[in-house]
Amino acid sequence: MFARQIAIALSLMLAGTSIAAAQAPNRIQQFKAWGAYSYKQGNGTVCYVLSVPTTKEPASVDHGDIFFIVSQRPGQNISYEPQAMMGYTLQANSKVTVTIDGKNFVMFTKDKAAWVENAAEEPALVAAMKTGTNMSVSAVSGRGTKTSYAYSLAGISAALKQVESCK
Repeated sequence: MFARQIAIALSLMLAGTSIAAAQAPNRIQQFKAWGAYSYKQGNGTVCYVLSVPTTKEPASVDHGDIFFIVSQRPGQNISYEPQAMMGYTLQANSKVTVTIDGKNFVMFTKDKAAWVENAAEEPALVAAMKTGTNMSVSAVSGRGTKTSYAYSLAGISAALKQVESCK
């Protein structure tokens, strides 16, 4: 089941790139709730850590496959880019809120994904993930359903350390 979710996450990440230029992900190692992965894209390597929510609310709706990813793309000068990936289209012009230990980070949305609205806050979000215990993500679906997800942050520091030297 988890391998299927990883394959779906990778396909969503690659949506804007040439599939022929990318290869299947290589699972580097699992660190508690977070896995470290890499794949070749063109002449470079993309590395990322990924986790799935421990709970999904409301429980009565089909959320599809949900992920939180932090990726590294050295060839594109992208370092530790957090991204929320949903199994449904998000409400147009809505925001996703990531909360760690009472601190909120706002993400902008496009289709089924969300990224940190102010890129300068990406390092602070990643730092909060490393020192936090739990993380929640709140969103609104295209149908107007308010959703929330809880994530364990156990293993995030070790997983990020594993992809630190991505080349």
